[in-house]
Amino acid sequence: MITKDLNTEFWVISDTHLIADSLHDEGQAFSRMQKTSQGKDLYYQETALSAFMRMAQRKNPAAIIVTGDLTFNGERVSAERFAEIFKPLKKTKVLVLPGNHDIFDGWAREFRGKKQFYAGEISPMFWRSIFDKSYCEATDEDDSSLAYSVQLNPQYFLVLADSNIYGREETTEAPHTHGMIGKQQLKWIEKQFRYAQEHDLRPILFMHHNLYAHNPAVNKGYVVDDAIELRRLCARYNVKLAFSGHIHAQNIMGPQGTTPTTEIVTSSFCSNDQGYGVVRVHSRHITYIRRNFDMTRYLTEKEKQDYTLVHFHKYLKNLQLGGISADMMQSELNKYHDDINLVREMGKLFGWMNYHFFNGHNHLKVSELNKIHSSEAYQTLIKHHPEFRLYLETLYDTSDHTNLQVKIRY
Repeated sequence: MITKDLNTEFWVISDTHLIADSLHDEGQAFSRMQKTSQGKDLYYQETALSAFMRMAQRKNPAAIIVTGDLTFNGERVSAERFAEIFKPLKKTKVLVLPGNHDIFDGWAREFRGKKQFYAGEISPMFWRSIFDKSYCEATDEDDSSLAYSVQLNPQYFLVLADSNIYGREETTEAPHTHGMIGKQQLKWIEKQFRYAQEHDLRPILFMHHNLYAHNPAVNKGYVVDDAIELRRLCARYNVKLAFSGHIHAQNIMGPQGTTPTTEIVTSSFCSNDQGYGVVRVHSRHITYIRRNFDMTRYLTEKEKQDYTLVHFHKYLKNLQLGGISADMMQSELNKYHDDINLVREMGKLFGWMNYHFFNGHNHLKVSELNKIHSSEAYQTLIKHHPEFRLYLETLYDTSDHTNLQVKIRY
């Protein structure tokens, strides 16, 4: 048991995609990788995570739970560096679970000058060894995967599932995007839920892939393949809360059909606005609030001399918007180069619509959404790219629902 306090707090982060500074020289090859990283920051994550750790030292949450993709592409050195960054924490437990980029990822690389070189990958055995402090907290472990369970306090029980598909040895192949729990792990998860039920504990599920489809247009490879079976277990044992990552978008979905589970997807910590979740558990309810990490006050004096670090959210926003907008504009310029101003407006609109969805600030009044849909930029965009129509229509929400906070009652 992590704490005996009935009222306690833990934090959730996801998709940190850390590549250790020792694996690159900021040369041409690494710069090219940054430009194609879809808005992820690869340069400053050691600094950002170290600052986050210092905030935890000051505020002392009971635990920090990381829902996968700790590393950029499964570099063993990056996982070791992640563990080292959080090693100074004494009162806060760090509980990690792997993502699809962490175990036996054939894209693991280090970067020197203009060249890339294969980097050592992470085996399941290495994962358990590197993050032994996490597994030392385990109530039970699954023999068929990297899943484990932890009792948080006298009332809440954490089940950290392994939803990833990986082989038995190092590979040169790309990592799988989609995930699966598998029959053996499903039996183990049911065992954990049953244990919680027998001991009057409330289970909370964590995994990298999603339980629900959080975007009706883009969900293939994100929802775990055997979600139906997992949802049945959640319904049978009244699992009211689940956390996941993977889609890099902040999103909350309430109970679906007969499944009583509210799922909270945490956006990527290395992009957007450094979002993380603050979860407070009480005897009769749980509250969740999404916060964005302002690391300025937790930087060292030397780090505060760096303009980018002091204005980090501006840097991340430009990185995200620039990458999305540039890809759209390049596509348009190759086909429709007669109106550069319209192309700019299309790129800007496409970038902002995605940005708002990814950081969970995607609620608009109906009148504001109608104004976007009637604009020349939007109309031209869906005319030239009809394949984006359904996706773009799902990015904004005009209901009273929020993706930034929720209260679960027991």
